[in-house]
Amino acid sequence: MRDVYLVGVGQTKITKEAGIRGRYLASEAIGQALQTSGVDKNDVSMLVVGNMMSGILANQQQLGALIADVAGLRGIEAATVESACSSGASAARWGVMTVAGGHHDTTVVCGMERMTHATKEDTTAALATAADWELEGCYGESFISLNAKIMQLYMDTYGVGSEDFGHFAINAHKNGLNNPNAFLHKEVDMEKYLNSKMLVDPVKLFDAPPVCDGAAAMVITTEERARELARDGRLMIKIAGSAIGTDSLALDSRTDKLFLSGVALSTRRAMEQAGLQNSDLDIYELHDAYTIITTLSLEAAGFAEKGQGVHFGKNGEIALDGELPISTMGGLKSRGHPVGATGLYQIAETYLQLTGQAGENQIKDPQHALVQNIGGTGATVVSHVLSRTS
Repeated sequence: MRDVYLVGVGQTKITKEAGIRGRYLASEAIGQALQTSGVDKNDVSMLVVGNMMSGILANQQQLGALIADVAGLRGIEAATVESACSSGASAARWGVMTVAGGHHDTTVVCGMERMTHATKEDTTAALATAADWELEGCYGESFISLNAKIMQLYMDTYGVGSEDFGHFAINAHKNGLNNPNAFLHKEVDMEKYLNSKMLVDPVKLFDAPPVCDGAAAMVITTEERARELARDGRLMIKIAGSAIGTDSLALDSRTDKLFLSGVALSTRRAMEQAGLQNSDLDIYELHDAYTIITTLSLEAAGFAEKGQGVHFGKNGEIALDGELPISTMGGLKSRGHPVGATGLYQIAETYLQLTGQAGENQIKDPQHALVQNIGGTGATVVSHVLSRTS
């Protein structure tokens, strides 16, 4: 297996501009990634696209070939990957395997999702296809209602209240204020959080992510090519670990509804590949789609004991200058969650952190980061470890 290096990223501003078609969003992100990498289009031999709902909401499949054509990459190998909300990171995983396995020297990975051109009802129904249709979807369950069930169970089991989850949303929105690509530039305090609209009890508006559109991309290549590109003094970022962990789609089929086995499995596998311990990490860019998922991710990844994840960060541990920064550019809560693109936004933002390009949100001298993207309520969890190397 060959080492894989991340050499360039691109991301569009997350919006609700429903008139911009997905192919053009993807092409813009890919163009940015190629430009920042210094890689010529002719050196790219593979494109992997992450997307969840284009076939349902836009009647458009075959995004690999379509986006390759629009982005000026016609003729190369191209394909689409779907794993619900983790489609972007799954595409990244596939891309890593193409380079690591020696099938391609330079691969572009793109995540794209359009959600706002469809009705709220259609988008909600499309998102629900990532749940177990036979056991959950056909009974009217949505992702909000499923997360509400988990959150209520956690509150009942551990005796905590809504206010105990608020600091996760407050931290994300604070960081999102300085992210020019973020969808929500809105400061939130505990009063705003507690008084926000109830979506499905106990999930409030500020517990959940916004519906939005966007695309992000990355360019990955071999160590030899990365060193050539780094002659201008740029920092080299290695994808030191890449893994997927899975669990049942249906909540009722799980051994423990309050433990994200997919998070535990993918974290362990990726960290073992990287040869790192949790204490080595400077950033944990987790999938904060819902505050309850943030809580359970901190526990399953080994940063907090069961029942204690909800309290992690109340003393500043998750802030930009804390011991384990999360949601460093606003996370899914403030940056936005354009589903199939989210995993690539997370990787792009972490690349900026590790290369010192995160602007006002820059963390001091980060070396290692764990980036985690979750599909559904935890059925597919993709983890990547990014490390700065010499």
